[in-house]
Amino acid sequence: MTKDTRPTALNLPIAEPLPPETQAYFDVCQDKLGMVPNVLRAYAFDIDKLNAFTAMYNDLMLAGSGLSKLEREMIAVVVSSINKCFYCLTAHGAAVRALSGDPKLGEMLVMNWRVAALDLRQRAMLAFAEKVTKTSAEVAEIDRAALREAGFSDRDIWDIVTVAAFFNMTNRVASATDMRPNDEYHAQSR
Repeated sequence: MTKDTRPTALNLPIAEPLPPETQAYFDVCQDKLGMVPNVLRAYAFDIDKLNAFTAMYNDLMLAGSGLSKLEREMIAVVVSSINKCFYCLTAHGAAVRALSGDPKLGEMLVMNWRVAALDLRQRAMLAFAEKVTKTSAEVAEIDRAALREAGFSDRDIWDIVTVAAFFNMTNRVASATDMRPNDEYHAQSR
């Protein structure tokens, strides 16, 4: 039996040849991660879509923020757990393990974030991300006030909302296209 190496169940071939900037980005991924994440390969059928996706991801997950990179990854995992997104749970669970140095934390967030040893700030953040995911129309000033009381600025609240919203969108794309995580993620930081 031949292994299916497509990043999704869709037959969307990677643009050939890749533009030099895209190839350079993929080369950096290969050097830093030991792989090109399948989410990037999935978007590579349309370079404009890939560029839009990576620009938004890089801004939300890597740019300056009052939220640490770990906290943003924690939001990604909790949202993805609620949405049962296999790709994002695997990829971002690996990131939580790597950034926290705690292999159990990623698993706890996948299963039930409430069992993890989190501080009050992180608990407030994840409860809010969960509400944004399950019932965003019911978010009210009392919810934002609880975040402020936990030490978040209004800019931090914006970042919590946008990270949660981004992963709600990407979870749906990944699930509906049967996007598969790279095998390498499963063994990382264990």
